[in-house]
Amino acid sequence: MAATNAGFVNINSDLGESFGPWVMGNDAEVLKIVKSANVACGFHASDPTVMVDTVKLCQQNGVSIGAHPGFADLQGFGRRVINLSVKELEANIAYQLGALQGIASLFGAKVTHIKPHGMMGNMSAESAEMSDAICRATKAFDPDLIFLAQANTEQGKSARKAGLRVAEEVFADRTYTDKGFLTPRKEAGSMIKDPAQAVAHVRRMVDEQAIYSTSGKRIPCQVDSICVHGDGPTAVTVSTAVRQGLEAAGIRIVPLTEMPNLKH
Repeated sequence: MAATNAGFVNINSDLGESFGPWVMGNDAEVLKIVKSANVACGFHASDPTVMVDTVKLCQQNGVSIGAHPGFADLQGFGRRVINLSVKELEANIAYQLGALQGIASLFGAKVTHIKPHGMMGNMSAESAEMSDAICRATKAFDPDLIFLAQANTEQGKSARKAGLRVAEEVFADRTYTDKGFLTPRKEAGSMIKDPAQAVAHVRRMVDEQAIYSTSGKRIPCQVDSICVHGDGPTAVTVSTAVRQGLEAAGIRIVPLTEMPNLKH
């Protein structure tokens, strides 16, 4: 690993995405594996009660709590393109951060990072204007929040420009294009469902501090955090294998709040 965070890495997952009686994922099991949770804030998924239950589980498992704001798109799970104005985007981010912090306060807990969800995340990864707006709202809410950014994208650049701490994220169960962006979910081979393949994929990225595209292109990057998805049938198996594979290599898995040397 690079000298900045040698021997340490974070594992995160997008959680709290159930809604009413509809259950998404296996949060209770995934929260025993990961060290940071990106909790849905009610726009693309979740509701106040789900948020309460998720924050409580985070506390019980020593998992740091992050906001996972998305587009107001429950039917599309935040995965459809919505073109918001800068004013609307800033307001959406502030609203969702406030909602999750309100829930966290019930438990004396604190939101410590932010990670944009789904299409909002993918669009802002390529758009400096969107990333700047998200970071302005984040900094206004709490300048101490860590921005969990897709590695080598506009998100990290905007966060550093805003003076926020940045954790660069790669994905255990997603593949990459030659431009270093996530392969669109609608394309074949976008997801990695085999645990052994996921472990090899993660170890390569962590060891070499680089992303590899499906065509084999090497794209250097900083790897602070590994995202594992909690919403698929192989989620727990893949997440467990990734954590065990990293620990077997002598790498310590810690919450984002305990990652050393996250740079502004």
